[in-house]
Amino acid sequence: MFNFFKKKENNDTKQQGGFLKNILSKTANSLVENVLNSVKSETINELELEDIESTLIRADLGVDLSVEIAQKIKEQKIKSSELKNFLKNEFANILDLEKPQELKYDKDKINVYFVVGVNGAGKTTLIGKLANKFKKEGNKVLLVAGDTFRAAAEEQLEVWSKRAQVDILREDKADSASLAYRALDKAKAENYSVVIIDSAGRLQNKFNLIEELKKIKNVINKKLENNNLETILVLDGTQGQNGLNQAMVFNEAVDITSIAITKLDGSSKGGIIFSIAKNLKIPTKLIGIGEGIEDIAQFNKYDFVNALFE
Repeated sequence: MFNFFKKKENNDTKQQGGFLKNILSKTANSLVENVLNSVKSETINELELEDIESTLIRADLGVDLSVEIAQKIKEQKIKSSELKNFLKNEFANILDLEKPQELKYDKDKINVYFVVGVNGAGKTTLIGKLANKFKKEGNKVLLVAGDTFRAAAEEQLEVWSKRAQVDILREDKADSASLAYRALDKAKAENYSVVIIDSAGRLQNKFNLIEELKKIKNVINKKLENNNLETILVLDGTQGQNGLNQAMVFNEAVDITSIAITKLDGSSKGGIIFSIAKNLKIPTKLIGIGEGIEDIAQFNKYDFVNALFE
């Protein structure tokens, strides 16, 4: 699909590696540097193991995964001089899922991206950026304002549709599932190659939200036939372990196929990517890397891990 950090490649000060390193500097400090700095002796002792474990937990790796890594350090008798390479390999292995690491896309089919996430996670903004990417690559793109509960969400999506110069289907107060149904009919009749469907994110009303999302997903599945579907959960990169809880709720409702992380550039909590991969086996496929309409990138696990340890 689109190239990782393609927009940055002509800027000498923002080459892929260096740019990603800058974005992840706070996460690298909390997840790597603080762990390495907690060890003072060549042979890691029990007190230092406890410090490593608590440091990983504070870096939003999650309790279970942090305990598991600390236990491996103990069992394998890892020396302090070996710790950096050990952690790098562990993090890489966690992200080494068998599932595809890229968004589904087939130029000969209608590609549908059903985007879910709580209000405030940056969902609508990510949709706008994604639409812009697809449009620039020659696709005919349709946005669907499926968060009909909030008029502000529909208006915000319409602003992004104009910025990205793509079409939008919006019907105030319409039933979201019915709107998705009409959107897919429109896509087939008018030869759209990409359909991006927004959705509500009222997590405080969990039951109603799940039922609504299930209904939309069922409609999509029935209408798609042989076309591509990707269900994307958008998470705020500053929320840490709350992101794992959100992922569990949304995965229960609609079987998430990929994660998009926003606001990583200002967060020290990027360790949540490892926690989700470990606990739910769902790959991160997109990351938001800034405020601009082109500030979105395909997640690359190798570049991500390397940037943490440079």
